[in-house]
Amino acid sequence: MRLKRNPVSGLIVALLLAGPGTWAPASSQEFWQSADNPIREDYIPVPMPPGFSVEATELEGPVFADAQGKTIYRWPLHSLRNGDLGDRKEQPSTCTDKVTTTNTGLMSPYPGGFELPDLDTRPSCAEVWPPVLADENAEEIGKWTTLKRDDGSLQWAFDGNPLYTSILDSQPGDVFGGTKIKPSGDGPAVRIPVGPKPNVPPAFDVAAVNTGRLLVNYEGWSIYSWDNDETNKSNCVAECLENWMPVLAPATGQAQGEWTINERSPGIRQWAFRGRPVYTHIADTRYRSFLGSDVPGWQNVYTQRMPTPPKDFSVQEGNVGLVLADQQGRSIYTYICGDDAADQLSCDHPGATQAYRMAICGGGDAQRCLETWPYVLALEGAKSDSRAWSIIAVDMKTGHYAAEGQSDALYVWAYRGRPVFRFAGDKIPGDTEGDHWGEFNGYRNGFKAFWLRDDFLDNAG
Repeated sequence: MRLKRNPVSGLIVALLLAGPGTWAPASSQEFWQSADNPIREDYIPVPMPPGFSVEATELEGPVFADAQGKTIYRWPLHSLRNGDLGDRKEQPSTCTDKVTTTNTGLMSPYPGGFELPDLDTRPSCAEVWPPVLADENAEEIGKWTTLKRDDGSLQWAFDGNPLYTSILDSQPGDVFGGTKIKPSGDGPAVRIPVGPKPNVPPAFDVAAVNTGRLLVNYEGWSIYSWDNDETNKSNCVAECLENWMPVLAPATGQAQGEWTINERSPGIRQWAFRGRPVYTHIADTRYRSFLGSDVPGWQNVYTQRMPTPPKDFSVQEGNVGLVLADQQGRSIYTYICGDDAADQLSCDHPGATQAYRMAICGGGDAQRCLETWPYVLALEGAKSDSRAWSIIAVDMKTGHYAAEGQSDALYVWAYRGRPVFRFAGDKIPGDTEGDHWGEFNGYRNGFKAFWLRDDFLDNAG
């Protein structure tokens, strides 16, 4: 059973007053990057071998890139229900040129040995995830080392993890292959972009969430700022301190990058980020909380926020938080899919097999899928100001990319290169009846509502 939140003030009220498709209230902008002046996360430089660089991305912060500017990923070992899959540190890559033909049975209740779908077109792991190869005379530097693949070639590794690029990325800054957002325990072993550490003091960390790169303290509690403060000066005193805890800097703490220190009183020093003193919320009861932003004048702090969605979308209050919706207020869903195979190839985009999605959305019937889980169609003249959102052409019968010039192609919105959907069972704005639809609550093969803020299940955080 999912619980409905009590009425709240602040951000949610402002969004509801704005109405579908409107971005006018200042508080509603707190989720989005400015398209004209985007802020990017600062990072700590590290030594790199020749040919590698750091690229700024809209969704994952700074990442390492190869000589062509393509994002670099790792495939960390991930525990599944009946075992684990992925690469082990300091060990050769398990992503090879061999085409996997059967499932593993590591994701209960499915036993191993069943033939995988669409074997005539199924690629090998290395075709989908090309290894980042090193020359025989490559010199290791810092955390950059090399590992020998099963074919004898050398592959770059970072911090012991073999490295790859993704065929889904086409230009520098693309991060369509994977995400730094932590997967569910029931989800597949996803690939993760690799990059330098964020430039934050030791007392802080950055958490990847649906709305951006959220600033937290080293324990995981959300960091907040207050509109009534001045640049590098805190005005939170007396009664204010009953609910808000200043994040204090140690005597040895030094200003660095976008971080400064203001003196609250003699010997009491407080951290400030981009000139704004920072706090934790005493009433927060869980990590990466957004509840403090319901207090007027207070907001979560991000090193960078997600890019603004296209104007075809709005924000609605769902049963447990804020969800992205279309202009009519109908909730938007993403599709998640990773097959139960040794190479854990994703099956959530039009270039992959559609057998899993067709089974979940319509029992194998393409027309039933279109009726139950319709694509979010792009209106004529629609455009996106970010790379995160795009318009792609799909074949309504197969779910694959449409052929060039195909007359019955559907032009649909895609997030990270993957189509987004609506659910026929949602009746009023804010309904999210399709959330968790599928296997293992939708985390292995199914649909998830596009939560911007989920105060119950923590999907956004």
